[in-house]
Amino acid sequence: MSTAIVEEQTPQDEKTKAGNYFISNYPPYSFWKKEFVPEAAAALARPPQPETPLGLYLHIPFCRKRCHFCYFRVYTGVNAKQVRAYIDGAVKELSLYAKQPVIGGRKPTFVYFGGGTPSFLSTSQLKYITDELKAVLPWDEAEEITFECEPGTLNEKKLKFIRDLGVTRLSLGVENYDADILEFNGRAHRAEEIHQAYAWAKACEFPQINIDLIAGMLNETPENWQLCIERAIDMAPDSITIYQMEIPYNTTIYERMKAAGEITAPVADWQTKREWVKSAFAQLEVNGYTITSATTAVRDPSTKFVYRDRLWQGADLMSLGVASFSHVNGVHYQNEHHLEGYLESLDRDELPIHRALTPTREELMIRELILQFKLGAVSLDYFRDKFEVDIEQRFPDQLAALTDRGFLSTNGRELNLSRDGLMQVDWLLHDFFLDQHRNQRYA
Repeated sequence: MSTAIVEEQTPQDEKTKAGNYFISNYPPYSFWKKEFVPEAAAALARPPQPETPLGLYLHIPFCRKRCHFCYFRVYTGVNAKQVRAYIDGAVKELSLYAKQPVIGGRKPTFVYFGGGTPSFLSTSQLKYITDELKAVLPWDEAEEITFECEPGTLNEKKLKFIRDLGVTRLSLGVENYDADILEFNGRAHRAEEIHQAYAWAKACEFPQINIDLIAGMLNETPENWQLCIERAIDMAPDSITIYQMEIPYNTTIYERMKAAGEITAPVADWQTKREWVKSAFAQLEVNGYTITSATTAVRDPSTKFVYRDRLWQGADLMSLGVASFSHVNGVHYQNEHHLEGYLESLDRDELPIHRALTPTREELMIRELILQFKLGAVSLDYFRDKFEVDIEQRFPDQLAALTDRGFLSTNGRELNLSRDGLMQVDWLLHDFFLDQHRNQRYA
């Protein structure tokens, strides 16, 4: 195997190579270890930290097809019996959590159905799992309930049912509007299903409808990208999330690269993807949208993303399901990453925790800093009040370097990234990593 293939992305790379680009947590996942699992158990056995919000995440790992760029734990070709076994496992998992002191009488203030494809489930399966979960831990006080959908799995009846579940934010995985590009990238839905699903969703009057797009998919061209932005603007959803294509190791694309001995992925380079997203954001702003993060545009500037913002401010997240990630009482952990091991642990009345890590207070501070940088603005007072840290004094060299490159400005109260800085923020965040975490595999 070529050593270049297994190198992690670095901030100097412009060609898209195998590895993780998108920063979603800190310290890197590769530092989470099985020997630290007792630390997760200890965190669950402690009462919650005062005034810490609790969130609930449910991973539905089933899809009609596996996208060639997908790196999540998903399963295709499952039957109703297998789905029911998984659902029962998730309910069992929450029941075990409910006995832990960390719950402390709290109810979730945000709930997220992610995948995989949550909308893969039938209405009867959705009713069963939500009824069972709410019986264990009610979420009647949740400020936000998010539900991810694949357009081709939806119909009018199912969307009405999802709305009746109390879902406040429906997220449609559009990714692209071109039929050939969808097919070439392994997407299950078809172009015509996007508009039909969106029309049904609009009729259900969800408080917020989001669509996801990906810049730089296989076979994507500048002309296609421009068409995608125009169609998204025509649809006028409440929010639009745009990701830049990356090629993690556990993807079909990477497996093909490895087999062919290729180093560079057959997708747009990073400079091209940044320019495409930058252009999209500019066009969205002209059409009344506001850019609120490195990936997000909203029609109403007051739109909240409770799940994102609470997590990036240190909330507890109790995640259910195979390979799901949690953060509780200052400890990170991940569940068993194979379905069989996940269900076997639950059959033994054991929580299915696979690996964990207890960050230091400094690492928790850095975690919140780098995640909040992805919003484009960082409050200096927030870190003084919560961590008793002056960010400008703690990271003078990093901030000076960003300022010299024209990526950063400050008014003494807030650090602000320029649009060019925001477009490559995931590269820039590495500068804030502690020495032991730099130039290491991220996941």
